[in-house]
Amino acid sequence: MISEILRHKRDGRVLTPDEVAEMVAGITSGAAGDDQVAAFAMAVFFQGMTPEEAASLTLAMRDSGDVFTWENLPGPVVDKHSTGGVGDNVSLMLAPIVAACGGYVPMISGRGLGHTGGTLDKMDAIPGYATQPDNATFARTVREVGCAIIGQTANLAPADKRLYAIRDVTATVESVPLITASILSKKLAAGLSALVMDVKLGNGAFMQDMDEARTLARSLIATAGAAGLPCEALLTDMNQPLASAAGNAVEVQNAVDFLTGAHRDARLEQVTLALAARMLTLGGLATDDAAAQGAVRDALDSGAATEHFARMVAALGGPADFVDAPASYLTRAPVVRAVPSPASGHVAAIATRALGLAVIELGGGRRKASDTIDPSVGLSALVPLGTPVSKGDPLCLVHARTDTDADRAAALVTAAFEIGEKPRLPAPVLEIMTAQSVAAQPVSP
Repeated sequence: MISEILRHKRDGRVLTPDEVAEMVAGITSGAAGDDQVAAFAMAVFFQGMTPEEAASLTLAMRDSGDVFTWENLPGPVVDKHSTGGVGDNVSLMLAPIVAACGGYVPMISGRGLGHTGGTLDKMDAIPGYATQPDNATFARTVREVGCAIIGQTANLAPADKRLYAIRDVTATVESVPLITASILSKKLAAGLSALVMDVKLGNGAFMQDMDEARTLARSLIATAGAAGLPCEALLTDMNQPLASAAGNAVEVQNAVDFLTGAHRDARLEQVTLALAARMLTLGGLATDDAAAQGAVRDALDSGAATEHFARMVAALGGPADFVDAPASYLTRAPVVRAVPSPASGHVAAIATRALGLAVIELGGGRRKASDTIDPSVGLSALVPLGTPVSKGDPLCLVHARTDTDADRAAALVTAAFEIGEKPRLPAPVLEIMTAQSVAAQPVSP
């Protein structure tokens, strides 16, 4: 009985796989009421879960709906997942890069959450691109192109959808086992053979410091391993935007510029290539990191990755010539205004979360799930940490719907930048965690 399962978890007992499966079945079917699902989330929040329990929860939620299988593919099925940040458009370049190297990337992504941008919202900025295709179109695109970036379908891990909605209104989102199961259930349902996590930390991430990031990464790696999915994690810095753009159309333009070589932000390039290389080695497409880095660089510089991106866009309903003329398809904001530096010096610190909130204020993100996004608004030409500036030099360009919106966003941007002494610049990739390193440091429940 569900009430007994709740009692067991409330009292700190380790749930059996059968108990977890019964709970998830109740969540999926509705046999467990909202009050019981909320009680389960709160019990897990306070009592935690062992890696085995989290694996049982992950697998049960995976099996609550459709599960993709990929027979007879000539390469591995690999993916990455980011815990979210500002200016994080890595997926748009990463999927076609890995596809160009022989991998298959069925990337099931999400929309914006809080101050962080969502990959699906970026893809929606491309006219005609179907972020919610039927399963047959999704599978065909992955097989023929090598990658497809789409959203969670109606029957993909439906237990996760309901559990997350209840967590969102019961202050139980910040539970490592529940975060772990939510992420991995969808990735396992996509039929992966390997997964690389991008766990971000800093003032623009949900994980604020290294300890928090390591805790989540250990849980993800250990739970994925218990569920039979090889997984590694890169801990990456989010104390400044990753790309020089934050928004939707502006980040798509930034991604196309990256792929074609028109412009590549240095930190974005380092993180993207590091994640791609780990996907190749974990998927067995490269023997070591040096070989993987070489293959990734070749795919990018030869134009093969750009070709795969163009084919993916066309296969999912977007313009066939999108990469040739993105500016002719992406909507433009009526007002584009530079934000001047209030002083001379160096960019000493950036309140990254505040920049994400500025994008929301412009209409480029959501305050609630029903909000409509304006794809044209956002920030571009963001200057990175350590940049020398003179008073009046632009810190970024604001893309706004009205002059009033631009004024409000400019004030938020100005407040987010601290001008002073040149800071110490952290490496974009702070640490790489593997199954071997996690095994040496067991996860605490």
